[in-house]
Amino acid sequence: MSGKILVVDDDPTLIKVVKPYLESHGFAVTVAYDGDQGIESAKKECPDLIVLDVQMPKMNGYTFIFELKKVVDLRTLPIIVLTAKEGMAEIFKVEGVKEYICKPFKPEALLTAIKKYVGPAS
Repeated sequence: MSGKILVVDDDPTLIKVVKPYLESHGFAVTVAYDGDQGIESAKKECPDLIVLDVQMPKMNGYTFIFELKKVVDLRTLPIIVLTAKEGMAEIFKVEGVKEYICKPFKPEALLTAIKKYVGPAS
């Protein structure tokens, strides 16, 4: 597996933690700071998995998933929701989200979830 991860989150502090952590474990990480950028990055980069925030400017996480499903080549892309918004796990599971992790979180938990769907970075 190639290990390309797209992180879509508007929190620069989270990005400063998650991006280098995943890169230190061999993953290639692309970042988008809102849903619109995330859709464009997904189309361009064709990641193996997306880590997605729920509450973002321009396009929230739920709308992001809806828009992503319109892109035939990206419909089945595994998504891990990483959010401070509790209580929406079941809604996102219905939409095909693989994991729902609430902030604050341990980076190890995110890494474990990622490896479930894309395996270790190559």
